[in-house]
Amino acid sequence: MKKITYLSIFATGALAAAMGISLVSGQSPVAPPSNQEAFVNAAESTINGVVSVKSYATPRQQQYMGNGGGFFDDPFFEYFFGGPRQQPRQQQQPRESEQRQIGLGSGVIISADGYIVTNNHVIADAERLEVTLNDNRNYNATVIGADPTTDLALIKIDAPNLHVIPMGNSEDLHVGEWVLAVGNPFGFTSTVTSGIVSAKARNISSATQSMSAGNIESYIQTDAALNSGNSGGALVNLNGELVGINAAIYSKTGTYAGCSFAIPTSIVKKVTDDLRQYGTVQRALLGISFRELTPEFIKEKDIKGVNAGIYVASVADRSAAREAGLEEGDVIVELNGTPATTTAQVQEAIAKCSPGETIAITFFRDGKKMHKNAVLRNDQGNTDIRRPGSITDLGCAFSKAPKETLSQLQLSHGVQVKGLQDGRMKDAGIRDGFIILSVNGARISSPEEIEKIYDSIIKSADQDKVLFIKGIYPTGKQAFYAVPLVD
Repeated sequence: MKKITYLSIFATGALAAAMGISLVSGQSPVAPPSNQEAFVNAAESTINGVVSVKSYATPRQQQYMGNGGGFFDDPFFEYFFGGPRQQPRQQQQPRESEQRQIGLGSGVIISADGYIVTNNHVIADAERLEVTLNDNRNYNATVIGADPTTDLALIKIDAPNLHVIPMGNSEDLHVGEWVLAVGNPFGFTSTVTSGIVSAKARNISSATQSMSAGNIESYIQTDAALNSGNSGGALVNLNGELVGINAAIYSKTGTYAGCSFAIPTSIVKKVTDDLRQYGTVQRALLGISFRELTPEFIKEKDIKGVNAGIYVASVADRSAAREAGLEEGDVIVELNGTPATTTAQVQEAIAKCSPGETIAITFFRDGKKMHKNAVLRNDQGNTDIRRPGSITDLGCAFSKAPKETLSQLQLSHGVQVKGLQDGRMKDAGIRDGFIILSVNGARISSPEEIEKIYDSIIKSADQDKVLFIKGIYPTGKQAFYAVPLVD
């Protein structure tokens, strides 16, 4: 079975032996001799702008790796983490307080004062991040923000005068154009491979049915050789400009087989600018569910005037699409004057925008070509600036329920609400001392599990961000609460 492999390494010790991987990479294309100087110049100008990113966590955290939702949990997708899906449980677990290296990926310096872009799956659930520059200097990094929806993250190190790879425009790329990939495959630093752009606006997961759910995928496909450890590394053109962040390969074996994928800078720039300015992405939504046209579907629906496009299956209430007058059965063919006939093209066009921006829509209705403008909105149906949520917004602390209380109530687990103050928990009706048994159907045994669920919901693309809490008071009274996380 073919699978998508995300290119972080999750292993320790003897890397190749532990992961059971062959150190034989696929053959990269040979550059035309006339372009050799351009290749050399591009490589020399970029290798100092790519870093190694190591992630560390205590063993108790490793059970969460790869459970971020979206296409990363799809059985057809697989991380290169060597996490619990791939490694047997050891008989002796290390001490919980002892951090271990659990991941290795790459990152790209985008500002001289230390901002670095990488993949979200490289840094997800890490307790500590360590960045190594090409000259072997090491720094601890802090996470500025992360966006699982696009699989991008922005981190920062405290270092001056860093080498920056200039941001290029991925929309200017052409199929057949030469590109270089720079990263740390198998832990080998400053590795450069070459290839051509094989395709643009490629969607590699199962078909997306709605713009408001799932992940945004509009990849640049290349045949530059990538392997585990390349995640978060640079895809550059022959001018030495960043045009993408390498993220995945398509392979039967989990190693390079000729199809590599990078997130285009059209999306990278928007996401990193938002994370840097607001701490969270200001994501715009059109407010439709849709499917791509196929010959069979065109015949089934008797669609006239167009052979390729996005069929509007439904229009959400209080959405930009409804305000603009889109209707079920419309077929979108362009957004802001660029083709939008595939899921990936629609996702990329919307992902570049912010709530409040106007997007021009060209579509067919009953065989007639029409044009409308829509003012895009956020997931709450307005154009307000969104700020990242914090678990402190709940207005309480959490601690493991006392053993004597659990024994009295004949419970095996639970987390107690302490120090209740004004906040979302109090607004929902929860009182001090309440023992939380489950959140959104997940059994709760520690405060860290509540924080994990909270962070996952806040970072998700779901419009309805709610904690559904089931629990019991020390008196034995059971209760259920819904705690909204957004206003």
